Amino acid sequence: MNILMMTNTFTPHVGGVARSVAGFTAEYRKRGHRVLVVTPEFNNMPANEVDVVRIPAIQNFNGSDFSVVLPVSGFLSSAIEEFKPDIVHSHHPFLIGSTALRIAHMHQLPLVFTHHTMYEQYTHYVPGDSKAMQRFVIKLSTSYANLCDQVFAPSESIATVLRKRGVKIPLAVIPTGVHLERFAQGDGQPFRARMNIPQDAFVVGHLGRLAPEKNLEFLAQALVTFGKSDKRAHFLIVGEGPSKHDIRRIFSQAGISERLHMVGILEHNDLISAYCAMDVFAFTSKSETQGMVLVEAMAAGVPVVALDAPGVREVVVDYKNGRLLTDENVIEFSSALQWLTLLPSEKLLQLKQHVAKTADAFSMSRSVDKALEHFEKLLDQAFISREGEYSTWSATLHLIQTEWDLLKSMAGAAGAALNIVQTKNKIEE
Repeated sequence: MNILMMTNTFTPHVGGVARSVAGFTAEYRKRGHRVLVVTPEFNNMPANEVDVVRIPAIQNFNGSDFSVVLPVSGFLSSAIEEFKPDIVHSHHPFLIGSTALRIAHMHQLPLVFTHHTMYEQYTHYVPGDSKAMQRFVIKLSTSYANLCDQVFAPSESIATVLRKRGVKIPLAVIPTGVHLERFAQGDGQPFRARMNIPQDAFVVGHLGRLAPEKNLEFLAQALVTFGKSDKRAHFLIVGEGPSKHDIRRIFSQAGISERLHMVGILEHNDLISAYCAMDVFAFTSKSETQGMVLVEAMAAGVPVVALDAPGVREVVVDYKNGRLLTDENVIEFSSALQWLTLLPSEKLLQLKQHVAKTADAFSMSRSVDKALEHFEKLLDQAFISREGEYSTWSATLHLIQTEWDLLKSMAGAAGAALNIVQTKNKIEE
């Protein structure tokens, strides 16, 4: 089948959504399906991309890692006409997601929406970060879901939230899978040597976008508390983002900066080897919809210590494949890390056996099987027009535009970017 993927983030952007879209796209193509990805332009884009349509965008909107898409010309319509999609898969309710909705309606195609993100937890990137904006964003994403034919939730926790919020169309839990075979290729010891990490160190690792919504100041405080109690502890942080300065500051104030190794963004074998260099993966975000990096860590044989949150509790089982902590407490988190260092070899082996079983349950092949099964069912159904739901969604878009107008006076330099969003919304209405 011909699958049209429409996403606001894609390679070379580093983040869960981009990696999910890239992973599913590669696996669909491997199985003989054709996939066209519609996505914004980014700096350092891969050269000679096949079946990828790039749309101009403003990057790093208001200090975030996200892009604001500019109004698109007719070349996208031509590309889609030539591609002849059988199904449209949207990965956002905003910007390109709006275009996905119009394309599906215009061509009478089934529309699938993956609810990757709890969008209300990202409104701090909009000047003012108002409660009204959070309410509008929740209503918008819910209304958007009800305009689709199928919603994929990346975890059961998120599916439960979406049902409570009023999503009425069919929901399926389909996490982003992990290519288990790739993580068998990593080699942690040479990676430690390159990063000047002692071979006998106990390495606590973290990987992801280093941004405020990831709760990284708490993580850094917990890590330095553990580091003060265990002189063997070293800390490997993979990723980039505005919170890296806060992490460095907290380690510097604690006097253990020499044991902090911040290596930036890694890809391919370097990324896998970084996981393999860890003894434990530490995770404190509460804004996730799925534990993608947690599964990747476990695919590399690494147990996890994490705070209980949606998307996390589906992966981490307390005392089975790591520790799942209900309280956000620095001392308790540090103690959980210490617990791992004291496990006898037999108990550690049992823990790692559970880690391997967890990773296998989240393999990419299983996730793709589920997604394709739902795609096939949709192709057998008649097109459903949802004019009533569309009116609700359009009204919510208008409310958000009004909220942005009120906040724009506080936005300063961000005002120009907000005007672009408003212009695009008007064109799409």
